[in-house]
Amino acid sequence: MPYFFGIDITYIIFIIPALLFGIWAQISVQSAFSKYSRVPSARGYTGAEVAKLLLEQNGIYDVTIRHISGSLTDNFNPREKTLNLSDDVYNSTSVAAIGVAAHETGHAIQHAVGYRPIKWREAIIPVTQLGSWAYFPIILLGIVFSSQTLVNVGILLFATIALFQLVTLPVEFNASNRAIATLENNGILYGNEITGAKAVLRAAALTYVAALVSALAQLLRLLVIFGGRRNND
Repeated sequence: MPYFFGIDITYIIFIIPALLFGIWAQISVQSAFSKYSRVPSARGYTGAEVAKLLLEQNGIYDVTIRHISGSLTDNFNPREKTLNLSDDVYNSTSVAAIGVAAHETGHAIQHAVGYRPIKWREAIIPVTQLGSWAYFPIILLGIVFSSQTLVNVGILLFATIALFQLVTLPVEFNASNRAIATLENNGILYGNEITGAKAVLRAAALTYVAALVSALAQLLRLLVIFGGRRNND
């Protein structure tokens, strides 16, 4: 492992910048959501009402809209067929709430129309889950037994996490694009309200970019540290 005056250089080069970017992304989404949560929409729809309207417009009647606790915990669960809206979204008429509700509804629409990237993401989830808990023990075993093959398997397993984050990007961007287009075309939001919803969803998208950057940074660090080890298999 490369050190400089006792400091792990790979951590400074790869991990710290990714960590700072992630913190900035989280601050950005919290700031944007907080700002536009104070801006009521002219038509006065709540987040739940917008979700119901958009689902019905797309012929989706088997998805249940639920009120869940928390802040920005909104999600669509394809297994349970539930669209889960948080405290700040479900009953709120703000521009931010409507944007988030429309975004999550966009995921339900993706499933309904068979959007390919979301199918790809779901297909690799089992492998990603395996990689997330198995990569480090396998790398550790490779070090203990001086086996570059085991180390490489561990790195490959971690790479599936980065792949998952990469596939997630088009899924999230598409859901946001669907949301904005639908809100605008249906006159649910107007003018500066659309601008506000875009700002919230753009900030939210940064968190997914940050997750990909973090995964890639860790992958590069693993490759730098372990990729060049001698194979004593």
